[in-house]
Amino acid sequence: MTHPQSSLVLTVYAPALARDDGRPLAVVRGMERALPGLRLEWTISNEGKLIPLPQREAWLAQGRPTGRGFGLVCNGDKDYRVTVSGWERPAGISPGGQAQFEVHAELPLHVVGSTAAADVLESMGETTRAFWGRATPEGVAAKMAQQVHHSVRGPHVPPRGLPPLKLTEEIRLPAIPARFGWMNYWSPTAAEAIGFPDPARDAELLSRARRTATGGWVVQLTDTPLDLDNPVHLDVLKRAYERFPEIGGRAAP
Repeated sequence: MTHPQSSLVLTVYAPALARDDGRPLAVVRGMERALPGLRLEWTISNEGKLIPLPQREAWLAQGRPTGRGFGLVCNGDKDYRVTVSGWERPAGISPGGQAQFEVHAELPLHVVGSTAAADVLESMGETTRAFWGRATPEGVAAKMAQQVHHSVRGPHVPPRGLPPLKLTEEIRLPAIPARFGWMNYWSPTAAEAIGFPDPARDAELLSRARRTATGGWVVQLTDTPLDLDNPVHLDVLKRAYERFPEIGGRAAP
């Protein structure tokens, strides 16, 4: 069962950052628009202390000490903690051998609710020009990560009878999603790559989907947060994988 106080983990995968790229600031501002009243004007020290960012734009432009991206930004409310950060995902572990800009956010699911969560995922996807993204309750995301088959480790049995998924570097195109989430952001390119939508086959998914301004999609699998201990939810997830064999790199070449 999904814990009522759990965090929602949101991740999007976008083209690699360029020099003087404005997307780090754009994604932060986009999240603030998606959650009215939110101000992401703090960071957190290694000791866990809040540090104000009076020059946030300049701070974001500095990138990360280890490379391109941006450090963790958060709001100042420990009881309603929202965080976001981004980094460069190296080409060697990315689909198609192409480096990516990966952005990771966390929201208090029990506070924001599903509509606001979908708004944030859409904003993250659109402002980063992401190929695809997902939003999943924290504990469920950890279980679903066990679907990935690390070939050097021998036989692999994913949890709950879910299908095994390839490592991201084994997926042929950046636009092909590596896995499902409770909520899914698919760019127009990603939707085309997996064959969504087919009105005859995707009526159920379309009932919980919406178009984005760029022609992409936000697709929610279940009305309530995905729970792998719920047989109905698990069945929806399994049927979604059956419908889209490209997801996770499972389709035959």
